[in-house]
Amino acid sequence: MELSPDWEYVADTVMGGVSRGQAVRATVHGRAAIHLTGAVSLENNGGFVQVAFDPAGGETFDASDWRGIALDVLGNGEVYDLRLRTDQITRPWQSFRADFLAPDSWTTIKIQFADLEAHKTEAKFNPARLRRIGVLAIGREMQADIAVSQVRLYR
Repeated sequence: MELSPDWEYVADTVMGGVSRGQAVRATVHGRAAIHLTGAVSLENNGGFVQVAFDPAGGETFDASDWRGIALDVLGNGEVYDLRLRTDQITRPWQSFRADFLAPDSWTTIKIQFADLEAHKTEAKFNPARLRRIGVLAIGREMQADIAVSQVRLYR
């Protein structure tokens, strides 16, 4: 199932960090994509830049008929995070996550819901309660450069 993301850029500046970046819609190596670039800084308790979207406009989205999420990505050879949030999550630092390598050619990354790790929550991921999907450069000093052309659910 193809998703139609309305991507939003967010950085650690919302909590006092100093990472800087941008997300623009662009044609990247022949594909329409959201292109996240920037410098991740750990100064001032920061450490991320991200693009994210709500698959159901802020409501819960039932993804329980699918096994996972597929992303078509092109990057700079760095490791990035996929982070999912459900309505079970009550704090900004909680999520369900998996990391992936973004190579320098277009590649489809598949992440099964069963492989997501709960972070700072006791909740178990429930795909019927999905609220937000994000792609982040996080946790270390790095230059972010990742494009995402498609996001879909797969069986």
